[in-house]
Amino acid sequence: MNKGSSLIIIISFLLLASCHSGNRKQNNETGATELPRIAICGLAIESSTFSPAVTNADAFRVRTGEEIFSYYPFLAEDAPDRKRAEWFPTLRGHAIPGGIVTREAYDSLMNETLAKLKENLPYDGVFFDIHGAMSVIGLDDPEGDMIKKIREVVGLETVISTSMDLHGNVSERLAHHTDLITCYRMAPHEDALESKQRALENLLDRLESGKGKPAYKAWIPVPILLPGEKTSTRIEPGKSLYARVPGVADQEGVIDAAIWIGYAWADEPRNRGYVMVTGDDRKKVVDGAEYLAQSFWDVRNEFEFVAPVAPLGECLDMAVKSDKHPFIISDMGDNPTAGGAGDVTWTLTEILKRPEFQSENGPSLIYASIPGPELVEKALVAGVGGDVTGVAGAIVDDRFAPPVKLSGKVLALETHDPTAGEIAVIQVGSVKVIVTKKRKPYHYERDFTELGLVPREADIVVVKIGYLVPELYDMRADWIMALTPGGVDQDLERLGYQRIHRPMFPLDKEMTDPDLSAQLIPSSEEM
Repeated sequence: MNKGSSLIIIISFLLLASCHSGNRKQNNETGATELPRIAICGLAIESSTFSPAVTNADAFRVRTGEEIFSYYPFLAEDAPDRKRAEWFPTLRGHAIPGGIVTREAYDSLMNETLAKLKENLPYDGVFFDIHGAMSVIGLDDPEGDMIKKIREVVGLETVISTSMDLHGNVSERLAHHTDLITCYRMAPHEDALESKQRALENLLDRLESGKGKPAYKAWIPVPILLPGEKTSTRIEPGKSLYARVPGVADQEGVIDAAIWIGYAWADEPRNRGYVMVTGDDRKKVVDGAEYLAQSFWDVRNEFEFVAPVAPLGECLDMAVKSDKHPFIISDMGDNPTAGGAGDVTWTLTEILKRPEFQSENGPSLIYASIPGPELVEKALVAGVGGDVTGVAGAIVDDRFAPPVKLSGKVLALETHDPTAGEIAVIQVGSVKVIVTKKRKPYHYERDFTELGLVPREADIVVVKIGYLVPELYDMRADWIMALTPGGVDQDLERLGYQRIHRPMFPLDKEMTDPDLSAQLIPSSEEM
């Protein structure tokens, strides 16, 4: 080999090393290694297109700048990950699930995010923290739109790592513009923060090692659309299905692997299941993705509700007769944490019709909750111990029942709840109804005890929820899920899909097996 050839090889090697040096740069003056520059941003909401509710900008809890760190314990000031990069938190917004987001709200939040991103360019990485099931008026695939706009600002070389809920959707556009991606592996989402930390540390590892973007991204849409209440990882087959994910993700040559159940209550082309695997070993990435997708498809007929289900009347019959207290009933159709309006009065109306609950001496029942701002105002005037009469609910969703009339005694008042604003507990017969100024999900025991209610001592607790979150699950003596109407109706065939890809399991019962071959998504550097 002559000297000229040797020189060419050396120069080529140095150029290659430079290209893959990632973002661990040397400071020419001090010789110290510079930390990678990483921005943080994202908007998260789960929104039903089958609900008449509309979500405005003020529904989002928006954190900006340093305040964003409070959302991530693993980025606390003294946390190891905080010291691994120079951080540029921009805007992170999160809203309680609800109806479709207005275009004005989306545009304003997105424009603010992009403006903040422009302030500190360039970035080596972006931590993109989203849910994946946002719907926006007049815009399909908002998360895909978001990441494309972010990519246009930060450039093609920046590594983007996306963290998602397993009930989100991964469009091809989202898969293309992200480099690293993962989602929760548990439902209920007890591993939410763990998953976000994994997404962040995947990004840090790739930047620190100089490996940068993965060589391969395998993406497989799976034509399955199921509600979360049928896909809990507490029970089979979800438990075993998700137990297979680490076996793929933890292989040498693979960065991460994920299965998305998808979001059932939006009528959009992207809504279905997905599998995605990223890494540098082509065979392991492709084989792993196809293995998980086929595993998902193979168990499609085994998914059942995580708890017994029945029409509301049967649920109430069982609860009244039961000697197990508290007997919890999930009012599923209007679950605000899945995208329901949270103000459907049908269930509460049916409860108040029943003779068992019309006397104070009847079975004690707590109903959580129903928005009724005018009734709350009346209760504040009447005061604790006073009598009040007024209507609540059906302000947004009156398709199934009109506003419910409540006439009873004010048991408790709260004026500074961070979510609901003001709250009144009104006793009607033996039913204690929690009436809120703004809708609020009831997930924690303290949500009740701070109002002077003791749910563990109640005969029956009815909550607008689907599967029980951990504290309610631990509290229950017995539990049943009621098939009630609303924007997140569990009977998907009643919803009337028009725009999803067909055929789709379980809507198309005779569909043939789909092609679950992995599609290799081009690098984000190829706009």
